[in-house]
Amino acid sequence: MAPKTPIYMDYQATTPLDPKVFTAMQRWFVEGFGNPHSSTHRYGWEAEAAVEEARKSVAGLINADAKSVFFTSGATESNNLAIKGVMEALSAQKPHLIIPVTEHKCVVESAQAVARHGARVTWLPMKPDGLIDLDLLAQALSDDTALVSVMAVNNEIGVIQPVAEIGALCRKAGVYFHCDAAQAFGKIPLDVDGMNIDLMSISGHKIYGPKGIGAIYLRRARPRVRYVPQMAGGGQEGGVRSGTLSPALCVGLGQAASIAKTRMQSDQAHINDLAKRFLHPIEQAFPQVILNGDRHARFWGNINLSFPGVDGDLLLSSLRDLAVSSGAACASATSGPSYVLEAIGRSRKDALSSIRFGIGRFTTPEEIDFAARTVITALTELGWDKKEHGVGAW
Repeated sequence: MAPKTPIYMDYQATTPLDPKVFTAMQRWFVEGFGNPHSSTHRYGWEAEAAVEEARKSVAGLINADAKSVFFTSGATESNNLAIKGVMEALSAQKPHLIIPVTEHKCVVESAQAVARHGARVTWLPMKPDGLIDLDLLAQALSDDTALVSVMAVNNEIGVIQPVAEIGALCRKAGVYFHCDAAQAFGKIPLDVDGMNIDLMSISGHKIYGPKGIGAIYLRRARPRVRYVPQMAGGGQEGGVRSGTLSPALCVGLGQAASIAKTRMQSDQAHINDLAKRFLHPIEQAFPQVILNGDRHARFWGNINLSFPGVDGDLLLSSLRDLAVSSGAACASATSGPSYVLEAIGRSRKDALSSIRFGIGRFTTPEEIDFAARTVITALTELGWDKKEHGVGAW
């Protein structure tokens, strides 16, 4: 029997809420409605206790001190705080920022914003496999560099950057290292101390948690991160980010983090098996398909494929039984090819022929088999020319 359609394969845009997360959140929408910042009665104390327990869960997933984790509305806010906050604090002494050209749009635009205020930004080119060139990064570091910001797992092509090596370079140079971990948190092992990460951005809805909640890790010692808060108000979250927290959302993120910690290995094995099951028949039928990004240093829940010579919009319309995307959700309203794919050497035409397929915790083998058949059928009906083209082996 065919699975229910459309099959969800857009896990980089968002993930389904884990039922266990929803169960944990429910009480805090109704009975536990207290303001966690109200310190004079039980309603506030109980809400605060729930928030603090969630904070510990988030911190435990990245080997951080819970006092260094602060809740935000999501990774976009965290990225803005990291880039703008640090550069504003150090603008007089260290006005230099380094980021790869393939970073998430909110990091790119935050970098452009600080540049308009006088910062000097170095835009690192990427290798054709989507990975950072560590030698180029080392050459770009200088005495006036304040911050290096690199995404752990790319949201469009799924490559895993050498985070520990980047952190080591930054620590040796006395430069803060910010890691946008929106697509990595809860999916691959992360250790802020072992990887020398000074700031980290976290998202809730990418790990089967609720939307509207995220966090930022700020190192408090050796070195202590200097920053300027970007949200003025009542001084909540130790003054890092003002605004009343939602206990329900914080609990949801904490529960999602706890589940991810126990399920990370099994989730990875499940996703890796399904990725092979999906990609292998497509590459067998059409050897000229291009897997974007390194084949080995990658999170296999993200499979971005280019189909040279195929009209991407026409292909998308042929895949109406699959919920997939042609790029980042944040850029879905804009026309034109992906700047990430162009940065790794794809032509405009090939970039426009690319589709991102997402696989996650709740994807089933039956769905994957149906998805692979659907892609092969669509390409066959579109008359895609089967030119022989070498592909990497699993």
